[in-house]
Amino acid sequence: MISVDTNIVVRLLTKDDVEQFQQSLKLFQEKEIFICDTVILETEWVLRFAYKFSSSEIDQAFTRLFGLPNVYLANANAISQVLEWHQAGLDFADAFHLVKSQHCSQLYPFDHAVPGFALIVSFYRRLRI
Repeated sequence: MISVDTNIVVRLLTKDDVEQFQQSLKLFQEKEIFICDTVILETEWVLRFAYKFSSSEIDQAFTRLFGLPNVYLANANAISQVLEWHQAGLDFADAFHLVKSQHCSQLYPFDHAVPGFALIVSFYRRLRI
């Protein structure tokens, strides 16, 4: 099994550089691939800001990628939850932080006025019921 960096995943999903896309595709066709959480988080950011992917395009790309039989994640159930909450309107990183902090009694952001804070609180309360 090999672990891939963000640039490999981004090339595969964007196909923006033909040669690098082909190299990435070959890896995904021939190897067992591990994608760590930090690569997932960074890939979402790159797709959203650099490539202007919409939330639904990101969710669809990740769903297809993570559904490949040779792709492994540290915690597939947690990533599935992140994608579900992201599809429901929560920011991807916030959903990721929320999933990773479920063992805590509360989630404190610095600024309660940040966009999506009410949604974070709503999701967190549902976890605690």
